[in-house]
Amino acid sequence: MILVSAYLLGQAPGTGGRQSFALLAGAAFGIALQRGRFCFLCNLRDLTREGDPRGALAILVALGFGAIGYAAVFGAWLPNPFGGRLPPTAHIGPVGPALAVAAFVFGVGMAISGSCLSAHLYRLGEGSPTSPFALVGALGGFALGFSTWNAIYVAAIAEAPAVWLPASLGYPGALLLTLAALLALAVLALRLGRAIPSEPATPLTAKGLAAAVFNKRWPFLPAGLAVGAIATLYYLRVAPLGVTAELGSLARTAAASAGALPTTLHGLDGLRGCATAVKETLLSDNGLFVVGLVAASFSAALVSGRFRPALPTSGQAARGLIGGVLMGWGAMTGLGCTVGVLLSGVHAGALSGWIFLVACVAGALTADRVTALLAAAGRPRAV
Repeated sequence: MILVSAYLLGQAPGTGGRQSFALLAGAAFGIALQRGRFCFLCNLRDLTREGDPRGALAILVALGFGAIGYAAVFGAWLPNPFGGRLPPTAHIGPVGPALAVAAFVFGVGMAISGSCLSAHLYRLGEGSPTSPFALVGALGGFALGFSTWNAIYVAAIAEAPAVWLPASLGYPGALLLTLAALLALAVLALRLGRAIPSEPATPLTAKGLAAAVFNKRWPFLPAGLAVGAIATLYYLRVAPLGVTAELGSLARTAAASAGALPTTLHGLDGLRGCATAVKETLLSDNGLFVVGLVAASFSAALVSGRFRPALPTSGQAARGLIGGVLMGWGAMTGLGCTVGVLLSGVHAGALSGWIFLVACVAGALTADRVTALLAAAGRPRAV
């Protein structure tokens, strides 16, 4: 179905080729996320709770490989990084307290709901009972973000600089600094974690290879390489990778229709990140990317036996909604999420990507710690 739809889109004049690629790239991304269990929160918790560093290493591999790919693209598109120009459309956002607060709140929402927004999209394909509520909550969070945007923009974003590391260090210097930082984080992950769990060797037979691709969780190296490669190719062909632009556009369109959108959103449409706009077409490039992501993750989950739909409990619904609102507000205020700001930002050599990474992790760990303390306080003490 995805291939047929992509073929039909590709036959349309004008933007058909780009939209076809967006659908196929979204499908590839959904498969990589689902088979690699590529979830920022889950991977962080695997490391901090279980001592399993594989997921964290997959994220770091994706960041490093994508940074190399972006540097190659930048070198062709903008040979001189010192000329005061930024590379076309790259997610190089303003750096300041608003970004840090937005990322922290996003991390808290991520911990409450159980996944980041990109993971909720692929878990929607797995039949997660929480993900639909988290995505609905995110729409509400975006609407809330639009209502608070003007005050925050004037106070903390209007004068915030967009820091692009190659503009100061050149492409080699920025790339070396990025890879060194990622290597340091990889060493930290390995020290915090236990030894990487060993897995039985894959038999070199058609059945064994098929099981490794379609049934078993992908090892961290191919999972990270796949995500980094998709991010680079998508930037080269369409735009920087991001998953919240369509959610934000839906929320902005609904708020505008209801008369709840501010008359002017100061500076928003001129900033770089997961752009939101009042929808004039049924599906944008980003919308097709998200459709491909959910559809392909459903197919991958079905084949691997991970499609396990269940009726939501009241607790799951509440956690999804509350966490989704926080993530939506954080994504709107921070101009993206763990994919649009963190992943695409670090790939681009943007300081905003690193700020989002640190603040988002801090928010998730803080929420986990508070939850653990509340749970401990509620347990009866042994006599």
